[in-house]
Amino acid sequence: MRNLYRYLILCIAVLGLQAGFAARAHAAITLGISDWPGWVAWYVAEKEGYFRKHHVDVKLVWFPSYVDSINALSAGQLDANSQALIDSLAPIAKGLKLKVILVTDNSAGNDALMVKPDIRGFKGLTGRTIAVEKNSIEEYLATSAMRRNGFDPKRARWVYMTTGDAAAALMAGRVDAAGVWNPWINRIELAHKGHPLVTSKDFPGLIPDLVVAQESSLKAHRAEFVGLVRAWFDTVRFITRHPFRAAQIMAPHVGLKAKEYELSLKGTRLFGKALNERAMAKSRAPVSLYRSTVETGRFLKAVGAIERTPDPARFIDAEFVRAAAAGR
Repeated sequence: MRNLYRYLILCIAVLGLQAGFAARAHAAITLGISDWPGWVAWYVAEKEGYFRKHHVDVKLVWFPSYVDSINALSAGQLDANSQALIDSLAPIAKGLKLKVILVTDNSAGNDALMVKPDIRGFKGLTGRTIAVEKNSIEEYLATSAMRRNGFDPKRARWVYMTTGDAAAALMAGRVDAAGVWNPWINRIELAHKGHPLVTSKDFPGLIPDLVVAQESSLKAHRAEFVGLVRAWFDTVRFITRHPFRAAQIMAPHVGLKAKEYELSLKGTRLFGKALNERAMAKSRAPVSLYRSTVETGRFLKAVGAIERTPDPARFIDAEFVRAAAAGR
């Protein structure tokens, strides 16, 4: 999962939650966001006036800890949240009334298994120590790549820690490999402490990132959520045409420089109208959420995170993408 567990950060998160929830009564919908390019992009929508253009009142609630945003949505403290498919299936499997209404992006290089410079192939992982966050996107990507390349994950030694700690452990030489995401990928490479053995660019559609909403909120604020989706389509067009200007808007929110953040944008395949329509359709295409749900569910069942994969037809709600695309 995309999070960093630090005491100070958690304290800030609590304060942010209090401020965000206090403002909820004054906003039509609250949307949780955290540190991932496809979600920080919502600040572009805010800055460029796309919410206002589409007559939607949105309160963006920032979460320094990604896992806190998932928990807030599950607890009914948010109308919607920006989160990955892999982190949405367990709450849905438990019976929470949540709907997927938008795909913000697919990871296209921003997640990776980084390894020491002397490791040149998957066989080189035999007996080596790999640090990942348990049941995370990074573990999913790493094990998927291993199996595709004929390497049994059990031949490596796995240790579990947060993504930030895994990156630090690799850079300090305490582990041989780490499952990380940007900006850690760039920092490890710039420090000459490792290189990617595999990235999400090698697995199109494996890691979809979404807007997941409360079913009750969708019913109460249908027009606002359609406006939210339209605002997202405008945001994707802006970022595609003006990537550096977008990076200048986004970077301050995560404490990075615009040039550094522009690199992260390149590893994120943003989904506009056409890709969302394909993602919401039942097919075997890599971008289809129906395909991704089956494959992700298989991983989560294998690690004991869920007992049964939810039926995608029951939680994917394409109505908001269709209405936004049709201008209804």
